[in-house]
Amino acid sequence: MDDWIIDDERLSLERKSVLPGEGFFYPDSLEESHKEAEAVEALTAAERVIIADTDADGLGCVALIREACGDAGLVPAGPHELGQSVEWAREYAADDAAVFICDLCPDSPEDIAGIDELAERTTVRWFDHHQWDEDLAATVRRAGVDLTVGDSEEVCTADVALAELDYDFPARFDTLAAVTRDHDLWIKEDERSDDLADYSMWSDPEKYVETIREHGADFPPEVEEFLAERRVEKEALIEKAVERAQLREVGEWTVGVTYGRCSQNEVAEALRQQGADAAVIVKPAGSASIRGTETFERAHEVAAQVHGGGHPRAAGCKPHIYDDMLDYAHHWTTRGAVAKQKILDAFENLPDEDEEGIETEQ
Repeated sequence: MDDWIIDDERLSLERKSVLPGEGFFYPDSLEESHKEAEAVEALTAAERVIIADTDADGLGCVALIREACGDAGLVPAGPHELGQSVEWAREYAADDAAVFICDLCPDSPEDIAGIDELAERTTVRWFDHHQWDEDLAATVRRAGVDLTVGDSEEVCTADVALAELDYDFPARFDTLAAVTRDHDLWIKEDERSDDLADYSMWSDPEKYVETIREHGADFPPEVEEFLAERRVEKEALIEKAVERAQLREVGEWTVGVTYGRCSQNEVAEALRQQGADAAVIVKPAGSASIRGTETFERAHEVAAQVHGGGHPRAAGCKPHIYDDMLDYAHHWTTRGAVAKQKILDAFENLPDEDEEGIETEQ
């Protein structure tokens, strides 16, 4: 396949909106080999190692740990890469290393299959704020891991790390955690939270960590200029996703549903202003974001039905509906029709809250 076919730079905005980024078209095996090589480099002989999500919250934890404890190798890990990252740490981390796992929550026992062996020969601390399964949390703690999970409705993981690390942080780190929380919990009261979210997504993780360690949440002019340039296209992609959105009545809720490569939080906010209690944004790569509001705080319950998880007002998932490239071709040409329906069905299947309370009591 010619490189130009997947070259983002030559795509029109309309086509870019409905197709995944060029990284999607590289085989997972190639990407995994590259990631493993980077993990080996970060883990081997390092006194401290951090396995973290690469969003603003996870990388905020990296900055806090490095500030408090010194140099630490970073193993980037998305929610679906946790099990592999733990396995790499088990295999390659130095004996007696200090291992930190941040802003990641296991969805199944497979995600923590190597935790016992890792904790036997290293010191493992785990900071998070997601909705944990009680059995998985108990398994992690029995392995000897120092696990701290904050209230997902009150704090982000950076808040947890700030509180748990025994260090007198400069004031900019308190501010950094507060602004990160504003973004991660979708409070949206501090305009700087969008800067953190966008810069963590658009810059290299190490560059982001270096910047926030030095400047906190108040970025220097060169970063602000970079963000302003990138946001021209970002706003256009948001507009495309909002234009193709539909409001659907599901049970007692109005659900805004759309498709596109876009910034999900801004799209969800636009749908909320149109009257949506919840928003579903299906991405070209097959994943989806589910956002709630003050009238819908069960996003994590919806996501759990379609191979995902998260928080009451912010969750993510990837329905298991893609068996070959024809399925993806159908996904792109129908603007995510099958994925949308799967997620709307999950809304339909939510138990009545009164019934759920009865089941919990039993």
